Amino acid sequence: MHKAGRIAVAITFAFLMLPPLVLAQPASPAHAKAAASPMGGVINTLFGAKTFDQAAISPDGKQVAWVENTKSGSAIFISAVAGTPRRITAGGQSESAVAWSADSKQIAFLSDAAAPGQAQVYVVGAAGGPPRKLTNVKGFLAAPGWSPDGKTIAFLFIENAERAAGPLVAEKAQTGVIKEAVTEQRLALVDAAGGKVRQISPADMYVYEYAWSPDGKSFVITAANGNGDNNWYVAQIYTLDAGGVSMRMKSIYTPPVDSQIAVPAWSPDGKSVAFISGIMSDEGSVGGDIFVVPAEGGEARNITPGMKASASWLTWPSGGKVLFGEDVDGESGIATVDVASGSIQTLTHGPGVLAGGSLAADGKTSAVIRHSLAHPPEVWTGAIGEWKQITSRNAGLKPAWGEAKSIHWQSDGFNLQGWLLYPVDFDPAKKYPMVVQVHGGPSSMQHSTWPGVHSFGVTLSAAGYFVFMPNPRGSFGEGEAFTRANVKDFGYGDFRDIMTGVDQALKEAPIDEHRLGITGWSYGGYMTMWAVTQTNRFAAAVAGAGLANFQSYYGENQIDKWMVPFFGASVYDDPQVYAKSSPITFIKNAKTPTLVLVGDSDGECPTPQSYEFWHALKTIGTETELVVYQHEGHSFADPAHQRDVIERVAAWFNQKLRQK
Repeated sequence: MHKAGRIAVAITFAFLMLPPLVLAQPASPAHAKAAASPMGGVINTLFGAKTFDQAAISPDGKQVAWVENTKSGSAIFISAVAGTPRRITAGGQSESAVAWSADSKQIAFLSDAAAPGQAQVYVVGAAGGPPRKLTNVKGFLAAPGWSPDGKTIAFLFIENAERAAGPLVAEKAQTGVIKEAVTEQRLALVDAAGGKVRQISPADMYVYEYAWSPDGKSFVITAANGNGDNNWYVAQIYTLDAGGVSMRMKSIYTPPVDSQIAVPAWSPDGKSVAFISGIMSDEGSVGGDIFVVPAEGGEARNITPGMKASASWLTWPSGGKVLFGEDVDGESGIATVDVASGSIQTLTHGPGVLAGGSLAADGKTSAVIRHSLAHPPEVWTGAIGEWKQITSRNAGLKPAWGEAKSIHWQSDGFNLQGWLLYPVDFDPAKKYPMVVQVHGGPSSMQHSTWPGVHSFGVTLSAAGYFVFMPNPRGSFGEGEAFTRANVKDFGYGDFRDIMTGVDQALKEAPIDEHRLGITGWSYGGYMTMWAVTQTNRFAAAVAGAGLANFQSYYGENQIDKWMVPFFGASVYDDPQVYAKSSPITFIKNAKTPTLVLVGDSDGECPTPQSYEFWHALKTIGTETELVVYQHEGHSFADPAHQRDVIERVAAWFNQKLRQK
């Protein structure tokens, strides 16, 4: 969240290049067969759904603009709250990042109309007319935001960037003498009437988020020195003069080593800043308690101590209450907290996801993107909790998977929750195989969410499987103490939570205990690798972008600063705490047939980790296969590769679990 008043719910884990072992090829006959009937329907549903990145309501609450993804890029539409949508475009294939002016008369957005792949800032009247291009720069741009007086637009800018920002995208291969080339994301300004771009934050600082002060004279930002992907974990909160003459930043809050910070927002009087702080494993995956700190600096105060939920976004619309999103018990909600008393009031709560939205100036009217496993994404608007649907982009699209049920169990004194997805055409008289899908993170939460093209586990429901999606300790949704409960304990308490959850699922549904599988990506890939070294209960496994050896991983990945908060020390200071949670330490126990998948340019969970695990399994005689996808990072971008993952996962489980 880069702009005050914007609602955003974000939901992965934390270079060394090796020649690809098995590059993904066109689907084999087995894969084609898997894609033919039920699986083919799932794939068509996943890739056929219209998705949205943002829903932005005008400050006066009368109009909504949204960003809709297309096959070739993304497009912006605008509609009166009860009107007919029309497209806003400068002619680009990729248009995004809508920002309303305070008077609701103009919209700023990003478009690559001038040159494919190179975004620029544009402005257009909300009533219509041709857009005006304001910038002519080279690099990566993000998050435009208007000054309160409507005269200036701020945005984040990485000059001469060779790729998009963030650790999920494919890393660039390095050869020759290796040096850390740091490109900083800076806060930049451009006059709304046009003019030269001015970068106002220091050249040696990477800015992650920003918000204009109510008087437009300064910013609050989250920032850190050095490599942006890595140093988010040690970012501080600063204020910065909007004049940009001195480029001096004043730190007003430095989090403890075991916490990260996100989404700073000004109080209406400009005297305080609210933010979320907690242990977070990934930039953009936000969860924790809400703190307030004086804008001049000083002691920060936790205003939600002991909250049995995780705040995921916040804004401070008016008065003495902060409005925030909460992840709780596998569900999403919106609540307020009284800054003085700490009293929390839930405004709305339920299954599904409330994502990418914004709040009008009245502090009550909003626009959100809503979806769940039962309902595809659409844009909704209205008073909080009383929204009305204003798009019908996915009208007629039905889930190609079964019903999702929330189940609960206990483990080591924790109250736990997960989602159990039933097979399509469920017959209670039959017994079915089940695959456990562990989420990424670990600081994350499995919602009931309409699956995207990376949701290879959910698609197994259409192939006749139960799919169990647990939220073990370390997840969001039960409070900060719960999220911190896996610190220095990866693979132990969290794994017990998953396995007791499997036992609960066996009690609640007709599942064949001899036909169990496990899968996941990132932290879920790690937990899959860990599971096959700890138990023989699983008859098959698929580890996506996993982590086999924390000791070697520490020196290979591009975001090693996430590890100290979770392990208490660097690998060089305490190697044993890393070894005890490494699957490779227990590799001789692994008997489960395991498919290993990874991108060849993954900076978060690098290819060598998957190679090491595959090599070890192969050496000890355990059935395994490694597939390395060319030019892919932690999150795959090529639709052909996304489809291939779905088909390979289904084919692997069908082969191993159907035959029993």
